[in-house]
Amino acid sequence: MTTGILLAIFAGLMLGLYALPEKFTKDFTYENTWSLFFLLTMFVVPIIASVTLIDGFADVFGNMPTAIWIKMGLTSFLWGIGVMMWSKAINHIGLSLGFSLFIGTVILIGSLLPFVVDGLPPNNVLLFILLGILIVLIGVILNGKAGLMREKDEAEEKVDITSTGKRSMTTGILIAVIGGLLATGFSYANAAGAPYLTEALKHYDNADWITGVAVMFPIFISGGIVMTAYFLWQLSTKKAWGDFSTPAFTKNFFLILIMAIFHYAASALFGYAASKLGASGNTVGYAIFNTSAVATAIVSGLMTKEWVKASPRARGALFGGLACMILGIIIIAYSKSLG
Repeated sequence: MTTGILLAIFAGLMLGLYALPEKFTKDFTYENTWSLFFLLTMFVVPIIASVTLIDGFADVFGNMPTAIWIKMGLTSFLWGIGVMMWSKAINHIGLSLGFSLFIGTVILIGSLLPFVVDGLPPNNVLLFILLGILIVLIGVILNGKAGLMREKDEAEEKVDITSTGKRSMTTGILIAVIGGLLATGFSYANAAGAPYLTEALKHYDNADWITGVAVMFPIFISGGIVMTAYFLWQLSTKKAWGDFSTPAFTKNFFLILIMAIFHYAASALFGYAASKLGASGNTVGYAIFNTSAVATAIVSGLMTKEWVKASPRARGALFGGLACMILGIIIIAYSKSLG
């Protein structure tokens, strides 16, 4: 159990850091940065990793039941829409708040979805899981309040939010929450595919950690379809194709490749962590994974001065929300020991 929890925390650290290099790209519009990111993280990286690392790759996926393909494909498609909205939320309201609201919503809903597949745990375990999720909800509400307070503080300081690429805080919060709801499809897809893939991989003597790589393959490919269609349309509509021709392209590509690798590796590591946590592993692991990511993203946002103009009250609400999310995740993790 300890190994699974530590792996979930480490995966969350990676996820919390993945978007940080985006702040250092130059001459790229939002569409340039994120279209290249999604191309790399949804197709290039997972295909290379899966084909290279999975022994019996063709047979494992060729023999996967159609029902599992459908379940994973449809819910991963919704996850793809959610992640796309997440990138928009970060662009609107910043790294720390975008992560807090999006992943807070994901924790609340995504931690419960595996019960649809795996069934309910014993009553004493379920009670602590629900209590932990309730405290996480309080943290999400506090983070949303912190964002609105920050917007007011910046307005009073006469900060030109538009010039920094930020738009309406309310709009950004709404995008983050809706995106988080859709992105919970990831949790369901992982729960639906992991049992078959775990057993199938054993027949080809794959290491246990390969399960995380295998589960991510159909999830990322299915989720990437919607993102590809959206960004092809956006690049054309906004005539942003020409912005790829910049002296900073090589540097930008390297930074975005780091984003893609961190994003994919974090998700794959979570898949393996959930398998190590056993029963209710998807619920407990998912909550730990995402809360760790939120904490990392908030620290990153503070380090990059996203909250430099915010009042002590706004920062206090942000820290209070983070504290609630951490407390909630500790309670959820404790529920695992009761099982």
